[in-house]
Amino acid sequence: MTKFDEATQVIRVDERTYDVCLDDGYSLGGPLNGGYLLATVLRAVVDSSPHDHPVSTSAQFLRAPRPGPARVEVEELRSGGTVTVTRARLVRDGTAFVETLVTTASLDGDAEPAWTGRPRVRMPPPEECVRLPGPRPDSNMNFGAQVDLLFDPATIGWVSGAPSGRPESRAYFRLAQPQDPDPYVLALAVDSLPPVVFSSGARGWAPTVELTWHLRALPAPGPLTLLGSGRLVSDGWFDEDVEVWDSAGRLVAQSRQLALVGRRGA
Repeated sequence: MTKFDEATQVIRVDERTYDVCLDDGYSLGGPLNGGYLLATVLRAVVDSSPHDHPVSTSAQFLRAPRPGPARVEVEELRSGGTVTVTRARLVRDGTAFVETLVTTASLDGDAEPAWTGRPRVRMPPPEECVRLPGPRPDSNMNFGAQVDLLFDPATIGWVSGAPSGRPESRAYFRLAQPQDPDPYVLALAVDSLPPVVFSSGARGWAPTVELTWHLRALPAPGPLTLLGSGRLVSDGWFDEDVEVWDSAGRLVAQSRQLALVGRRGA
């Protein structure tokens, strides 16, 4: 079992309840990464479903949970031969932190697309990309140690005080501990980029309010390419779209989230 698999492990208590232990390794200055939380919830959902893959997930982030014991509660809303729809919530001491609606289905790993577009932005080759500087030891920004991100230099000017002025973020992605990507790794990947609003000049914790992502295909082994962009930054809110392309050049995941600009603290 890899470190990521262990960190997102769920233990079935009964047909509607799973115990989990939220891992401090995925914290961002205290709160836990939203994609990590979704990966954990989705393991419980898929375990409870007759289908193998979480093809559509819509999540409301109600509160920012801290590391430690928690539970996932699942409720099947509809199940058929093609899809199952499940409501799932991450709770602690009776308080809900994340509420989700998840559609599961069984994808064919050998399916060929009838039509596919191309990445909307061309990434530079990996040897021309860069890693972000490591966080201060006292920052509790542990998430960066779990992933290996190589950034398009054009999207990280904000690090040196020269943001591009456009909401954007792009990088090659893999887990720090080698592991072929699967749907749970994709759930993490769609929320692994620095907020695109940083490139438009904002800074500070940018909490996600709602995130929807779609699993479009089962990913090939190897690194992923993350292409993030926003359409509007206004009135303290911004949106973020992420495309995930696998090593075979296929679009394997898409996400959109709504988040708050530049908030500090939980």
